Amino acid sequence: MAEGLKDDAKPHLIFTYGTLKQGFHNHKLTQDLINHDDAVLLGPYITRHSYPLVCGPYGIPYLINLPGSGHQIKGELYSVSTRGLARFDELEGTSVGHYERLPVDVIQADGDEVVSVEAQAYYAHRSFGPAMWERNGRAGLSEFTEKEAKGYVKRQDRPCQGRAILEDVRHFVSGM
Repeated sequence: MAEGLKDDAKPHLIFTYGTLKQGFHNHKLTQDLINHDDAVLLGPYITRHSYPLVCGPYGIPYLINLPGSGHQIKGELYSVSTRGLARFDELEGTSVGHYERLPVDVIQADGDEVVSVEAQAYYAHRSFGPAMWERNGRAGLSEFTEKEAKGYVKRQDRPCQGRAILEDVRHFVSGM
């Protein structure tokens, strides 16, 4: 099962559903990890259970830790080294409360047999995740696609460069 997918050098299974996927803006980090043997793509996977997936300020995708709501989410599974995991954590702002890395059960999207694998994903931090779901009218996506990516604003192109993303999230969820 999951142990068969893990590599001793890359023991962390990470499910990506947004900008870290192939073809999206932050995949350059994922590709850099692959190029330096700190990650390997295991293939397309979907969440075993339904979760909300919404876009917040600047078109940033957020998976909300409310299992049973939303849809099964399509994404990619990677086996990642501890060094690679630290780089993902830095990008996702886990130390400042932007995202939190938590367990998620996923199944192979194109496999003949259904095998559940425990991985981890980056969820909107619990301090604003449920409010983000409410702010989006409890309407979510099953996949972050090129359509949603057109609304994504790169960090360097966002207004108020000195302001922390969490301040923008608070404004977004309050409807301001």
